[in-house]
Amino acid sequence: MHESPAKPRGPRLRELGLRIGELEPGATDSIVDVAGVRVGHVTIWRDEAEPPEGRGVARTGVTAVVPGSLPLSAGVAVLNGAGELTGSHEIREWGLLETPVYLTSTMAVGRIYDGAVEVAVRGNPRVGVDDVVIPVVGECDDSHLSEARVVQVEAGDAAQAVAGATGWPFDEGAVGAGAGMSCLGWKGGIGSASRIAGGHAVGVLVLANFGSARQLRFGGVPVGEFLPGGGRSKPAGSCIAVVATDTPLGAGSLERVARRAGLGLARTGSVGHHGSGEIFLAFSTSRGDEVAGRGLDPIFAATVDATEEAVLNALWAAPDVEGREGRLERGLPHDQVLDLLRARGVL
Repeated sequence: MHESPAKPRGPRLRELGLRIGELEPGATDSIVDVAGVRVGHVTIWRDEAEPPEGRGVARTGVTAVVPGSLPLSAGVAVLNGAGELTGSHEIREWGLLETPVYLTSTMAVGRIYDGAVEVAVRGNPRVGVDDVVIPVVGECDDSHLSEARVVQVEAGDAAQAVAGATGWPFDEGAVGAGAGMSCLGWKGGIGSASRIAGGHAVGVLVLANFGSARQLRFGGVPVGEFLPGGGRSKPAGSCIAVVATDTPLGAGSLERVARRAGLGLARTGSVGHHGSGEIFLAFSTSRGDEVAGRGLDPIFAATVDATEEAVLNALWAAPDVEGREGRLERGLPHDQVLDLLRARGVL
């Protein structure tokens, strides 16, 4: 199945009155507020016998962040390196993003990389003839819910995610690469948000799969201390954050912007656990006189706020999901969280 039966829950938090930071969001409060950026998902959802008789229970997929044109200036930052983002060495060396950004599960990186090569060759027949590309594929571990002994995705799913990429609305929560992810003790997955700073858009998309339940914070409120336990007892592992902006920035500045995504994760409760790979990529869709120095401060603030809200949007959208061995990852209890936020005057 290439669509998630775990439909996103709503309305979104901003519609309910939650405000993160002082900056206003873009029109859709998502990464596609940066002109030309699109998002596509392929969700793999199946229930078969365990290997080798079948492929097991799959709660996984692919998410593609597709910029309008390539290559683009880019930067990468790492908070904790227990993860993978292919192409990151080239981005650090050259400051360029040459392919869409693909997100998937840990042991599916190779297969989606193969598919990303096919997408690149199909888009430009000179790829592999005159020069080569190194696709950018990021991962988080969804094996708590999804059978990982079998690579559940196909190479062609990369092309399907790119072909199906759209502007707003796109699904958040248990969809695409987020189908089997867990975050801060609850069902996690894909989330997005944006901010407008100095006339420029900053958008963030996260694959949220980190943290422990007791550390969960909403807008500064330690809701994790008051909610009955979520699913996993040990911290989930990893988060990939993709930051897009139409601010003209060079590679060095974009690395600094990417680094600020870690501050947004910290606001939601991340401490960068030992086994958690927090890896961030930022790219700019604009060229021109580059913003630098103190002019970056509003962009930094926008990145932190949008990353925090993107994680909360992922949690808010994701419903209960049952995975392999009958493991159940609960969706965040909306009413209880709203009551806690009202009691603290946050809503």
